[in-house]
This record gives sequence, structure tokens and C-alpha cells, in this order.
Amino acid sequence: MLALRLTRAARLAVQLRRLLVASASAGTGFLLLCALGHALTHPDAPGASSLRLAWCAAPLAATVYLAVAVARADPGTRPRPGLSAIGLGPGRLMAVSATTTALSAALGSVAALLGFLYLRGDLSGAPVDGAVSGVLALGQRLPAPAVVTLLALVPAAASAAVALTLRPRDPRPASSAGSRRYGRFGAYGWGAARETFGAYGRYGARLASASASASAPASASASAPASAPASASASASASASASAQPAGGRAAGAAQADPSGALLTQASDTRPPATTDGDGSAQDATGPVPGTPRSHTTLLPWGIAVLTAGLAVETYAGDTATRDAAPSAGVLLGWALATLGLALAGPGLTHLCGRLLQAVRPGALRLLAGRVLMEESHRVGRPLGVVCAVASAAYAAAALHDADATDFGPLSVIGAVVVAGCTVATLLTAAVEAKHARTDTTDALLRLGAPPTTLRAAAALRAGALLAVFGPLTLVVAQLASLPLAR
Repeated sequence: MLALRLTRAARLAVQLRRLLVASASAGTGFLLLCALGHALTHPDAPGASSLRLAWCAAPLAATVYLAVAVARADPGTRPRPGLSAIGLGPGRLMAVSATTTALSAALGSVAALLGFLYLRGDLSGAPVDGAVSGVLALGQRLPAPAVVTLLALVPAAASAAVALTLRPRDPRPASSAGSRRYGRFGAYGWGAARETFGAYGRYGARLASASASASAPASASASAPASAPASASASASASASASAQPAGGRAAGAAQADPSGALLTQASDTRPPATTDGDGSAQDATGPVPGTPRSHTTLLPWGIAVLTAGLAVETYAGDTATRDAAPSAGVLLGWALATLGLALAGPGLTHLCGRLLQAVRPGALRLLAGRVLMEESHRVGRPLGVVCAVASAAYAAAALHDADATDFGPLSVIGAVVVAGCTVATLLTAAVEAKHARTDTTDALLRLGAPPTTLRAAAALRAGALLAVFGPLTLVVAQLASLPLAR
């Protein structure tokens, strides 16, 4: 009920995105039902029916990808302060998002069933004639379990993917990857620098108050003679309390305060503060500082390797297939690997675009555009890679159509429209999500006096840089993919 209320009270843009999910689900469900109808009409060709069902995996994956992007960009199901008090914590909001996605996909599946029954003539009384009549199983009874299973595939996969993506995560930072080190005898902790010989017994190593009092100017003691006995007694009491504690016990690791109110840490702390070496550079013992931008180029070599493997599989499948046969399952596997490789390499390529924009003495415009690209590489990089793969497939299919005069049927057109529409809609949704994520930064720049034309110029520069990198990559992948299919 809560999911229904949130769905009805959502804004127009959110409703349009959910309508896109329902439309994609309807197209995918119709293709699945057509594969079932082909299997019922041609029981003597199970291989062709299985191949049609396997090719439905492409629109199914595109629909699930769009559903996850829409659920992530939905502002109504984001965790907010105070919602946990009324029972709407991160887990409950994740369940609401999964339920809303399942409802949208189920609406599309119902529309697909109604359209399929209408074309069969079960609702209108007269079946349609044309190219799709051979996959409608005219005059045969549809098996209800198979229909329900195929239609429930899209809502179940979409809701499961949304629940897996939006699952609650531990907000605490990850523990340091460094291993524990052994310092002096009895001090087992996370020390970044090992102590030298004799450092433990050196005068003033136990308390930092000795060095602080030694560095105090002599004029301060002359101007305040009355405070000297008090500070001396406080220092004596602190030294006495420190000497009364055992050197290797836990009490020795407790923080103490000097007379000036500064918090002092004993030398036997389990996680001491950062120490400073001779040149004045601080060595952090706990690893990288939280909030530091993380590089997304680590998956770039893996993406290139998977892309190369996909092109190799497609080349082998294209060489072994006959000229008049439909694209085999090997071609589908090759395209899947190529798409996965481009999706893995997309964030790294976007990050590199941002670095290239800031190279060679950048100005304010190039610096702003490059930093934004580096920050948004994890949001828009992967959808960009998927769009690049789909554009390469479309280019290769067009080249194959021009070479062999192959006629694409209506079902192939529906599948291509579903895949292309889902990938483009996912990219636009990710771009909108990234824009909303940097709203505070944009407002701060405007308050500082940055003209809006500069922000628009930076956006145009980012788009041009991405087009300059992903455009030639799309053409190269399309040419390499179309060569074995055109032979």
C-alpha cells in the first residue's frame, strides 16, 4: 500500500520514467510470448525456437538495467533523516523501491499479454495476417504455466536487481588494509613508524608536556608569576599519575590533558596519531583519508580484455556460421562479452577524459569540466559504455543489411527499439542523477559569482570530450565486429 501511495504521489518526471520501464517490459514480454508461439507453431524446430528465446536475453537485460537506473534516481525512496523513527529505514525503502519496480514491470507484462491475445484474435475475434502470424500459435491453446512464467520473468528480475543494488550498506568506513606491527616490548598496535633503539627510555618520550613547557617563551612566565606554582603542581600531578600506571597496561594508553587543556596521547596507544618525519611530511597510520576521490581506472584493463575476448568469440562464430543462417548463439555471446567489456571500461575512459581535460596548464573552464568528469565517472561511465556497445551493434547490423540485403522482421525491429531505447534512457537518467548530485556545488559556484554561461560551457566541453573519445571507439568496435559477419 505504501508503494502504491508513493507511486501515485510522485512527480511527473518520475512517472514518465516508470512509464518507460513499463513500456520496455511490455516489449520484452511480447518478444518472450512470440518465442513461445514460435515453439508451439514449429514443434519440429526446437533449435530455432531456443535461439529466439536466447536472443530475448538482450532486451531483458536492457529492461532490467533501465529499471535499476530509474529506481536509483527516484527521489521518493531515498533515505532521509528521521524516517527510521517511523519505520522507514534503508531496508524498508529498498523494499518499497523493489515493489514499485515490480508493479511497473508487471503493468508492462499485462499490456504485452493483452496485445498478444489481441493479435491472436482471442479478444477481437479475427487474427491479424502478416509476418508475425507465424509466431502467434494461431488455433492452438496457450499453456498457462508457460505464459505466467515468461511474463513474471521481467518483474522478478527487475525487482531482484533493484533490491540487490539498493540494499542497505554499512556506513562505517572500511578498516585499514595495513597489517599490525610490533613496536617495543608489550606495545602491540598500529604504529606507522617503528621506534628506534632507546626511544622508549628517552627523557620526555612518555609525555609531550615536557617539550611543550620547554618551548614556552620566558616572557609568559615573567608576566604571570602567580600561575607558575599552579602549572608546576599540575605538571607534577600529571607526571605522578603517569608513573603510577603500568607501562604495558591498557591504562597507559589513555589520553591525558596537560595544564593548557591540550589532549595528550601516551606512547603505548593502540592506534597512535600520525607522526612527522624529518622533512615535515605527516605519515598517516590509518590509510587514505575518507572522502578522497577514488580512481576508476582499475577496471579499464579488465574491460579491454573482456572486449577483446568478445570480439574474438564473435569472429569465430561468424566464420563457422553459414551465410544464409540467422545469427547464432556464439554471436550473441560475443556481443554480450563486448558489451560487458565496454561497460567495465566506461568509467575508466570517462576518468581519463577528465584527466586529459586538465592537462597542459588548464584554465578555470577546463579544470572545472575535468574535475566534474572525474567525479561523475562512476555514474555516467558505465551507461556510456553500454550505449557505445549498442551503437556498435546497430552500425554492424546496418552494414550487414547493406551488404547482404537482409530483411529485418518486425520482431527484430521491436527488439532493437527496446534495447536502444533502454540504453539511451538509462544514460539520460544517469545524467539527471549526476546533475542532482552536484546541485550543492553548482549553487556554491553561483554564489561565488561564477556566470551561468561558464557552467554551460563546461557542460558542453564535457560532452565534446566524451564524444571525442567514445565516438571513434564505437566506430572501431563496429568495424571489427562487422568484418566476420560480412564475409
